[in-house]
Amino acid sequence: MVKSRNSSISNQPEMPPQVEFNYEETVDKVEAIIAQIEAGKLDLAEVFDEFNSAVEYLRQCETFLQEKQQKMDLLIETLEDTPESF
Repeated sequence: MVKSRNSSISNQPEMPPQVEFNYEETVDKVEAIIAQIEAGKLDLAEVFDEFNSAVEYLRQCETFLQEKQQKMDLLIETLEDTPESF
């Protein structure tokens, strides 16, 4: 039996919706990783893995903050460009 292209496309699983980034939760994750590392109860390989995860979380936070800063700068610029109506 030959499958048509349309039937194979419709049988693919749907992509899960993208989870919205939460800055505070991500910072909490980094803090939890730091606490685990400082407690000294992880194997050396686990320390490296957890450290790698923390660095990735921090990169996500930095990107988030940069994007929000750009939006704020644009809003401030827009406010400065509008004439006062008072």
